[in-house]
Amino acid sequence: MDFGKLFSKVVKTVKDSIEADQRQNTTTAQPKPTPQPATTTHYEEKERTDAEWVTFFRDILTSEFPEYSLKENVAVTNVVGFATDEFKLYKSRPQQAYKAEWGQPYTFVLEQAGTPQGVVMLGKGHSHDSNVKYLISRMYAKKLGIPYINFYTQMPNERDYVIGRIRKFLK
Repeated sequence: MDFGKLFSKVVKTVKDSIEADQRQNTTTAQPKPTPQPATTTHYEEKERTDAEWVTFFRDILTSEFPEYSLKENVAVTNVVGFATDEFKLYKSRPQQAYKAEWGQPYTFVLEQAGTPQGVVMLGKGHSHDSNVKYLISRMYAKKLGIPYINFYTQMPNERDYVIGRIRKFLK
């Protein structure tokens, strides 16, 4: 048998096998998958206003961290003092400097004996983490060695999660 005839037989066998598979698939009805119910999350999704978020966090901070006094909406300069330095945020733009008074006010400051022990910031969307005002606030907290904890208000922020995260940062 020459190579051409052998090749033709192999091609015919493969074609016959493919056609047989196709006939079997068309004659045997495949059962439709049963629709799965929508998965439920273990938290209640709720849209909150900015004021409701502040109240939610205030309640957690006062009830779960009673050893700290709580201040709200605190200007960066109230924590770091009047900083005469100009903080450089970007290595790629060394000529551009920022001052403490330009920072976003801290949503909450946890204090012990009048000394800041931690900062909790609330912000909308992930963009608040890259907003220059937030960056200035975070960098001055870091400069003073104060834990800076931010929470995105578009996330569920379950009570246990918030408490656990704050405890971790305050260690």
